[in-house]
Amino acid sequence: MNALYDLELPVVRAADLADGDPEPAWLFEGLWAEAGVGLIGGEPKSFKSWLALEMATSLASGRPCLGVYDVERPGRVLLYMAEDAAAVVKQRLTAICRHRQLDLAALPIYVVTADALRLDQETDQQRLRRTVDSLRPRMLLLDPLVRLHAVNENSAGEMSALLAYFRQLQRAFQCAVVIVHHSRKNASATRPGQTLRGSGDLHAFGDSNLYVRRNRDRLTLTFEHRAAPAPDPVELRLASDDDPHLEVIGPAESAHCDDPLDERVLQVLAREAGPVTRRTLRTSLAVRNTRLGEALNRLQTRGRVTRRTEGFALRAAHGGADPFRS
Repeated sequence: MNALYDLELPVVRAADLADGDPEPAWLFEGLWAEAGVGLIGGEPKSFKSWLALEMATSLASGRPCLGVYDVERPGRVLLYMAEDAAAVVKQRLTAICRHRQLDLAALPIYVVTADALRLDQETDQQRLRRTVDSLRPRMLLLDPLVRLHAVNENSAGEMSALLAYFRQLQRAFQCAVVIVHHSRKNASATRPGQTLRGSGDLHAFGDSNLYVRRNRDRLTLTFEHRAAPAPDPVELRLASDDDPHLEVIGPAESAHCDDPLDERVLQVLAREAGPVTRRTLRTSLAVRNTRLGEALNRLQTRGRVTRRTEGFALRAAHGGADPFRS
């Protein structure tokens, strides 16, 4: 018999499998999985690229993404923005940095400047792989998917090879791969993932997916995770001051949360004279780190809690009722 057929697959008893960490690991707490692949989906002109650049700036600087979602471990970011001129990319990043009081020149954000990148072609696949190997970014951002290939997006067979390449990059370099992709216009599906253009494999393949929906002047950000509960949707806006940037302004109108943990967090913070660290909160409340993170994210987006260098504290009232209080 041919020796090739004598090789067996490695097998272990189920009880002998390595014990994994039951707590999900995050690139951004509650927003994107550590070394996760996935999509930022939305219709054209829904500020998907702005959200991607907010994530890039946050990861490179260690500042919370959108001012809310904590960075677990800062690191390098590699971008390819196929539809935006280099000057536009720099202008947007500079505005985000000025708002966050950051110096763009000090951040490890790298931009691929190739005129075109065809990731359905082996030559460009190898070029990108070597670039990722050289830079070892924590996150690779590709915007948008439609400019990266010439295959039929509606064909599961043709798309599977491209998605497998992204997964190979993630596994080889433990690098998050964030891909911006368009949704169908005027899509009315209940689940945002069902509005994505192309094969259903696109929705299924993501470890973390973010969806931005625009309804007139309202932007709603919805989350999806393979291995963790998703936070409630939030409402975003593009602040149009001298330094344009995306910001969270509160829970989406359809988001309701009556988790009693939220009130327990508020009670602990109310008892303390100053900021409370996350470790202290977790010990005091005797809850898993993931559940505590979800509660803190909800309370920050509702304007109830603020995050400071020393820890978390109740947000000081500025007159009138709390507009986000349920």
